[in-house]
Amino acid sequence: MSDPRDEDDDAALFRDAIGPVRKLPESPPPPMPARPRARARMAERDETAARDEFRLALDEHLAAAGDVLAWQDGLPDSVYRRLRRGEISAQEELDLHGSDARTAEALLRAFLSDAQRHGLGCVRIIHGKGGRGDADVGSSGAPILKNMVDRMLRQRASVLAFHSAPPAQGGTGAVVVLLAPPKRR
Repeated sequence: MSDPRDEDDDAALFRDAIGPVRKLPESPPPPMPARPRARARMAERDETAARDEFRLALDEHLAAAGDVLAWQDGLPDSVYRRLRRGEISAQEELDLHGSDARTAEALLRAFLSDAQRHGLGCVRIIHGKGGRGDADVGSSGAPILKNMVDRMLRQRASVLAFHSAPPAQGGTGAVVVLLAPPKRR
């Protein structure tokens, strides 16, 4: 066993060799990570609830395969009548046949944005009648793509009006859409 006095002597020798010591100033603590930005959680919940209620309300009025899609927002009757009759020609066309609902929704959003950005006034969207298989028709028996197109067009601020195409242009399996001119900056 070692003698405890030897250990004291070692500590005393060490302190003598080092000399006087002074205490270092305390360093500031490391910076805290930034606090997350405040979120309006109640507003997000309200918006989600409103969106769900809106979808449920739309699901109550689903269009059938042969139903005509029609909607206008403050457009003069003479212009809407011309659209309905097929007298306004479509400048571009989007065919959604064979697309699943999620892909079709993304394609439709991009198509409408691109059409408005390029100043197109009228476009045609072919959604089909939904009678080709189980993938085309929802559990309610209503055509999925047709109702998705109807719902999306009603929500877009750039859409002035739409109506199912005349029989020669696709009938109730397509819709002709009148777009607002692009906003000037």
